[in-house]
Amino acid sequence: MTGVFWAARALLPAGWARAVRIELDASGTIAAVTPGSPPGAARRLSGHVVPGMPNLHSHAFQRAMAGGAERRSPEGRDSFWTWRETMYRFVGRFTPEDAEAVAAQLYVELLEHGFTGVAEFHYLHHQADGTPYADPAEMARRHVAAARRAGIGMTMLPCLYRHGGIFGKPPHDGQRRFLNDLDGFARIVAGARQATAGDAQFAVGVAPHSLRAVTPEMLHAMAGLDGPIHIHAAEQPKEVEECLAATGARPVRWLLQSMPVDRRWCLIHATHMDAAEVADLARSGAVAGLCPTTEASLGDGIFALPGYLAAGGRFGLGTDSHVGTSPAMELRQLETSQRLRDHARAVATAEQNPHPGRTLFDAALAGGAQASGRPLGAIAPGMRADLVELDDTHPLLLGRAEDALLDAWVFSGQGNPVRTVVCGGRVVVEAGRHLDAMAIRDGFGAAMRRLMA
Repeated sequence: MTGVFWAARALLPAGWARAVRIELDASGTIAAVTPGSPPGAARRLSGHVVPGMPNLHSHAFQRAMAGGAERRSPEGRDSFWTWRETMYRFVGRFTPEDAEAVAAQLYVELLEHGFTGVAEFHYLHHQADGTPYADPAEMARRHVAAARRAGIGMTMLPCLYRHGGIFGKPPHDGQRRFLNDLDGFARIVAGARQATAGDAQFAVGVAPHSLRAVTPEMLHAMAGLDGPIHIHAAEQPKEVEECLAATGARPVRWLLQSMPVDRRWCLIHATHMDAAEVADLARSGAVAGLCPTTEASLGDGIFALPGYLAAGGRFGLGTDSHVGTSPAMELRQLETSQRLRDHARAVATAEQNPHPGRTLFDAALAGGAQASGRPLGAIAPGMRADLVELDDTHPLLLGRAEDALLDAWVFSGQGNPVRTVVCGGRVVVEAGRHLDAMAIRDGFGAAMRRLMA
């Protein structure tokens, strides 16, 4: 895996630099970064090179649903909750082979758009009737195999899902493939750790699904495990109402008061917070896991970004249900939703950096890396060699450079100027195309024909 890349321009922790030599060790980790160096025999990246973006929230199986749950219901009162019923009906059809094929296709698409790591919030555990597979971690292993084939880094987050409402309500029939007690969940975590042991492209954490799905006792048990901890929180007003009725506190407030929320934690969505929750979540050191295109698709609401950033809060990006698979589009949706709400422009900027593309990009790199629990998010020694080359001859970027080029990538057009992607030192995308795209697409096509039959 040892090798050398040379970037005409690269975004380093100290800012943009020219003629950057990037040396790797045998594991795909950056060993040295030297600006102002000749290319020599290095692999040349002639565009603008930026760190690969971590994707901190994925339900890979939902890629097969993207675009297929949009039809108006007969009642005409469509919401997150009616979408969820459609998801429950669809998820019963998946075999392990289908799950692997769909995940591999998703991971190819993420890589082609500049995501180089994915935190897989994995709750599709069992057979259609809820019976565990002979290997309880069968489905987790399938996602690991898909990530290896595509070449994307992964933080596997086995999800504990036990109940159907706050706290301890009976589960829905559509949730039977997701359900575990703590012992069953521990077996899945152990299987995930075994499948990824010794591989620098992987980490393992845990994901209590939400306050709707686990009890306080379960949450306390999971807080003692190693690795990142991700949980859905305050995605929908109904969830806030139910939590207030059951506990007297809003979901984010309850978590901050009742759990040891710190830098290990990632609260997914956190859409519906009051001003005190916004400030206190920022102070906790946890990451807000924002999924702007999914949140827009499901009608979740708009995250309170200005107040959160002003309080020093950290956030990262996820693609969740995968109606979008591009970091640039997620950043655009995040910023432009703030503009619509506040009747303002360039919301996510500060005096020291007037470019919203760069400001958002830097923040999402840092938060995504923290939530992934892997050394990601920077072109620097000790970090994984996750590099994305943007083609500055692409029509979207022509005439732009450095921070202005990032603004153009995020805020203009629908094209994809990603030319080369290196993940863990391995080139996986060249000339804008994943090296195994055709074969993986064929497998995805076969799975989709079966799922839609």
